[in-house]
Amino acid sequence: MTFDAPVVLALAPLVGGAAWFAAAWARRVRIRRAALWSQETVRQAVGAGRLGPTALAVAAFLGVVALAGPRWGEERIVAETRGLSVVIAVDISRSMLAEDATPSRLRRAVREARRLVQDLDGDRVGLIAFAGSSYIMSPLSIDGSALTLYLDALDPDMASQGGTGLAPALRQGGELLEASSELADRVLVVFTDGEAHDSLPPITTQAQRLKADGIHLILVAEGGRGPARIPMRDDHGALLGYQKDEEGSVIETTRRDDMLGAAADAAQGTLVAADLPDQAGAVRDLVASYRRARASETRTEQSRPRAWLPLMLAVVLLVAQAASRRTAALVGLAFACLVAPSSGAAQQPALPRSPAEKAWDRHDLRRARTAYLAELVARRKEDAAWYNAGTAALADSDAETAQSSLTHAAASLDPDLRFRALYNLGLLALRQAEEDSAGRDSHLTDAERAYREALLLRPHDHAAKWNLELAVRHRGGSSQNKPPPSGGGGSGPSGGGATSGGGVQGGLNPAQAEQLLRSIGHEELKTRRDRTGLMRHAAEPGVKDW
Repeated sequence: MTFDAPVVLALAPLVGGAAWFAAAWARRVRIRRAALWSQETVRQAVGAGRLGPTALAVAAFLGVVALAGPRWGEERIVAETRGLSVVIAVDISRSMLAEDATPSRLRRAVREARRLVQDLDGDRVGLIAFAGSSYIMSPLSIDGSALTLYLDALDPDMASQGGTGLAPALRQGGELLEASSELADRVLVVFTDGEAHDSLPPITTQAQRLKADGIHLILVAEGGRGPARIPMRDDHGALLGYQKDEEGSVIETTRRDDMLGAAADAAQGTLVAADLPDQAGAVRDLVASYRRARASETRTEQSRPRAWLPLMLAVVLLVAQAASRRTAALVGLAFACLVAPSSGAAQQPALPRSPAEKAWDRHDLRRARTAYLAELVARRKEDAAWYNAGTAALADSDAETAQSSLTHAAASLDPDLRFRALYNLGLLALRQAEEDSAGRDSHLTDAERAYREALLLRPHDHAAKWNLELAVRHRGGSSQNKPPPSGGGGSGPSGGGATSGGGVQGGLNPAQAEQLLRSIGHEELKTRRDRTGLMRHAAEPGVKDW
């Protein structure tokens, strides 16, 4: 037997002895008080609770032993894992931007790859992106959520070399799989349109090497049968033009079934047709037929934690001791447990509504502002009074009073009150930006600063996010939309604050809201691409850059 904290174990006898002496002293005091009544009460006091000090001492001793963390015994643990290893390679060349697939070749490949990652839950999956060169985005891992993040960020700008090098992708995929376990089959799934700039012999050579290494190759074709142009779009999806070659002619890209078929035949693999509506399902069915060897790992865990045993014995001992005694303490404890909830609820007084609250309830904003300012004179040390006065002034369009009062409330140590004060400061700045065209940018900057600080307190508040995006959008250009009439929702801690809605109803119509959300998504994807992207090299003359 071992202990996690031997020092704590050394204190167990001391704690047990102290508990015994304390219980024995309390018992002697009880006997002396009983002697003040009669000899009969003394006899009953002496006979009751003889084993009380001993029971408490043993329970305290066992409790300290449990805190010391006793360990003994051993346990055999059998863990079973699946040994299937899959590497997904996605073509990110510019030819994959052709829109003869919905919405494009690349986006369809990413969509099918995401579904495949979800279907392969529990298997080890890696990710490779390739264009003129190939790049390992993720080694073999069972973390499917991380893979989906990498898939969402795939873009031709991530590749440092344009074109499509299928042979390097096959070689790197094979090397990544060779490092995995041989307990089960290894699979390389390649999403591409097959328009490679390298010749066919190197591709078939790498495919034959995969076959020799026992790696299954699945090629997933992307694109339509006929030629298609490669669109060039900005970050918001607007069409800028079409990809052109060195001579200024518009490039037309085609799916190369001959190249893909030759590679599949050389590796004795499988080619999934581009016309198949459910490519991920076809790959899943193929992978399901491969050998998934279950690897069993048996290990023996020594010194299992057993702290629960002495703790359980201590609790049982205390319960038995309490149940064997009929004392007023037990009756009082049971009475307190039964009566405390109801009595606690009945003791809450109903505070009367103040004149300011009554005026606010009647939507009499001017009188509410005056009443809250009067309350502020007597309660200047309370942050809730500053918030109430500032919110009422904001509702009554008194910008100067609202600015000073809410600024004072925004310095509160109460995070909830501070959030609502910052929210209303941002709303005030948005309103001032609409009314003051000369200082519009300055007010919008103040609104953005207030909402960013508010979101530090409540990162998931939808109304604050909405108004922040509105402020950012207005700074980018003029807009006639009005900010949502939201005041941060709720009253101050005193319960008598000016209540305001916290919804996101505002001047944006559904189309504009969708555009805002889409722009947020573009910014997130751009950030991911910037973090994983490489410097793009200029293509050599005569070499395909798509």
